[in-house]
Amino acid sequence: MTNALAERTATVPTALRPWITGIESVAARDALPASFTHVPDTATKLVVRVEEGGRRDAVVVGPRTRASYYADADRRVASCVQVSLGPGTARPLLGTPAADLVGRVVPLSALPTATARQLASDIVDLETEEVIAHLAELLPGLPAPAGDRSRTRVLRAAVAALSTRSGHAPAQVQDVARELAVSERQLRNLFTEGVGLSPKHYARIDRVRHVLTQAPRGDWAELAAATGYYDQSHMTADFRTLMGVPPRSYFTGRLPSARPCQAFRQV
Repeated sequence: MTNALAERTATVPTALRPWITGIESVAARDALPASFTHVPDTATKLVVRVEEGGRRDAVVVGPRTRASYYADADRRVASCVQVSLGPGTARPLLGTPAADLVGRVVPLSALPTATARQLASDIVDLETEEVIAHLAELLPGLPAPAGDRSRTRVLRAAVAALSTRSGHAPAQVQDVARELAVSERQLRNLFTEGVGLSPKHYARIDRVRHVLTQAPRGDWAELAAATGYYDQSHMTADFRTLMGVPPRSYFTGRLPSARPCQAFRQV
């Protein structure tokens, strides 16, 4: 993000944690840059957008598997609220598996569940705190995500094991499957349904996102080792694949050519 955008992260109420992993609001506070980046993301998100003219809409943004570089991106969008859904919640809440949302932006009202359509009507005119309050009233009364609590527990334990954070490199997929007493095939199926990505692809994206938050604070080789890469060249190759340029180029502003924004094109 640039300093032209003001970001604020809200605390997820305890009652919403079975459904939601994060809530943030973003608002333009200055002229937006000529171009900016949508980085890869493992989450499916509910997004309420407000355009400069006051028009509002509510969409679902699926996981992004590659970075996109846009010119004139979101110039009409003055602010938005982004609600990150937890693993295994897309189908019970939206009526579609997460895999069907990868790389897509869909109007919330177009999704098949009555809950999704009601949410589209209810939250489109709400501010961040009001969105949180409405979700806290609605979601706890719905059936537990994914219906099968044991499958949900396995999926979320696997997501935690394959996630990168300070002091924790992602585990190997085969080790996670063995620890959770499921086959690698079962684990892949759980991830495809509940996250939209394979376990390996999830871990790869999450690891690159960690590099984005940590670099260029220290030594590249040390960062690679701490993030679970074999070596610096492994990190560079993964970063280039997902971001389109190697880390040094990205952090010095040598980015791929931007193209007209289609980030919120309905597909």
